Amino acid sequence: MPRTIAIIGGTGPEGRGLAARWARAGERIVIGSREAQRAAEVAAEISRETGVAVEGRENLTAAQGAQIVVLTVPFPGQAAILKSLKSALQPGMLLIDTTVPLAAGVGGRATRVLGVWQGSAAQQAAELVPKGVLLAAALHNLSAELLKGDAPVECDVIVCSDDEGARQTASELAEKIPGVRALNGGALENARIVEQVTALLINLNIKYKTHHAGLRITGLPK
Repeated sequence: MPRTIAIIGGTGPEGRGLAARWARAGERIVIGSREAQRAAEVAAEISRETGVAVEGRENLTAAQGAQIVVLTVPFPGQAAILKSLKSALQPGMLLIDTTVPLAAGVGGRATRVLGVWQGSAAQQAAELVPKGVLLAAALHNLSAELLKGDAPVECDVIVCSDDEGARQTASELAEKIPGVRALNGGALENARIVEQVTALLINLNIKYKTHHAGLRITGLPK
């Protein structure tokens, strides 16, 4: 039976790409945005593109009733959005945080990350969500450009969590995207390393004049 996945920030390139991929994979997708009208417009576009019905709602309404909430917003908005979602985030729900604290969010370079007091954006999220909400950090290094269309995305996704069930569910969702392999990144505190890799990939994209840089870890069993 399909789960309801609310993608908060789903009108942006990353959220939109994930929504289309998971809709094709049979999940029930609800796009969340600060503006319900904008969410509805993007949801309609994804529905036409994929041939699968996708809904669009205001962020809080999108999160209510979802089994999984995926946060795909710039770092400066992460804390405020999570605070606004507190009434919708219930014990047992899974939050997948994709946030990267890029300096570009405060006018700096996209090739640099900001220092986060808690250690990482994911650990900041863990402090902000209600007790009992399960949290996994994942999907940071998937190229929004490659998520467009339906071609395989040749990239590893490193999933960090302090809860094994959350890690397994996030890994399963990641691998519903053709070409993606999910890897166990250990505890949530390791997300600080994974988040910084995104800045490195952006730097490589600039150096090699592409938008497709991804991550592959070699030497592991398939």
